[in-house]
Amino acid sequence: MSIQPALFIGHGSPMNALEQNAQVQQWQSVVKGLPPKAILMVSAHWYTKGTAVTAMAAPKTIHDFYGFPQDLHQVQYPAPGSPQLAAEIKTLLNPHQVELDLTWGLDHGAWSVLIHMFPKADIPVVQLSLDQHLSPAEHLQLAKKLAPLRQQGVMILGSGNVVHNLRMLDWQSTQPPLWAEQFNHQIKELLLSKKVEEIARYQSLGEAARLAVPHPDHFLPLLYVLGSMLDGDDISLFNNDILYGALSMLSVKLSQNSV
Repeated sequence: MSIQPALFIGHGSPMNALEQNAQVQQWQSVVKGLPPKAILMVSAHWYTKGTAVTAMAAPKTIHDFYGFPQDLHQVQYPAPGSPQLAAEIKTLLNPHQVELDLTWGLDHGAWSVLIHMFPKADIPVVQLSLDQHLSPAEHLQLAKKLAPLRQQGVMILGSGNVVHNLRMLDWQSTQPPLWAEQFNHQIKELLLSKKVEEIARYQSLGEAARLAVPHPDHFLPLLYVLGSMLDGDDISLFNNDILYGALSMLSVKLSQNSV
């Protein structure tokens, strides 16, 4: 079984699910020819009290947004789940408590990306929640326990945004503000240097970090990808755009020998 990549996707607007833009084309390109046995998804949009993992055989498609066209509410992504993988994740994360969840499903942070990357929806997907009570360093430590899954054919996929400040969005913006560019650049430099522990300490990067990450939910999925880094991994970056002044599409791929 070949070692699967780990990917962090800057997912941006839910409307990407219906579009074929430059960012979406990159999502498709990075997984071409790489069908995993299963996918572990960590989405910014399942932010919970405690840690949970979806354990149902057929997760529902969750339309967790408002103000978007009806066409988006009609999108379905009927991928199977994997109770067996969910149970294995619970074991790997022991002694940290993990609930086997039977009520959630796949939120738009998951399916708006997956519908382009694996449009046949035939690969089992399990989603892990983000425990709001854990620090970034604690999330990173949990992520490290999940790294062996990649050696079993499981792709680890994080979906969020490095810069995500909805209050600062400017739909007419063509030039990102300095703080957004600065933080995006700082994270890029740390990524290329594989300074994972420093990335988990992103809050120490000053005012730019405070503006770029006013709430941790969209940043934390990146730590689950970085925590799964294996010896011999190459790291590559793609989709470097900052949209609407406050939404970074920066994405990351960890893979063995540039696979």
